[in-house]
Amino acid sequence: ACNVIMDGVLVNSCLVLAVEAEGRSIITVEGINTTEGLHLIQQKYMDHAALQCGICTPGLIVATKALLDHNPSPTEHDIRLWLAGNLCRCTGYDKIVRAVLDAAEAMRENV
Repeated sequence: ACNVIMDGVLVNSCLVLAVEAEGRSIITVEGINTTEGLHLIQQKYMDHAALQCGICTPGLIVATKALLDHNPSPTEHDIRLWLAGNLCRCTGYDKIVRAVLDAAEAMRENV
């Protein structure tokens, strides 16, 4: 759950030294919401009940944002590979994958 987007690349913040992050663009889960409220990704996670205890949610949301920025039309296989480092013990991954697929579709329609 230590995922952040640094200069457009998904990284584990716990493995990045502060000196390496100096002057870089950093997006955390707090920076993903919009001025109107929740980002479509966040809303789709809620719509699909793809969150429960909340421990893994920030990392999954950030990883999903990085994935969809990189690949706006991911397959289920792409999603499972991209999110493989994020462990969720509550929901399993089917709801998460459905939420990401739905978010991708909604984001493509809003372009």
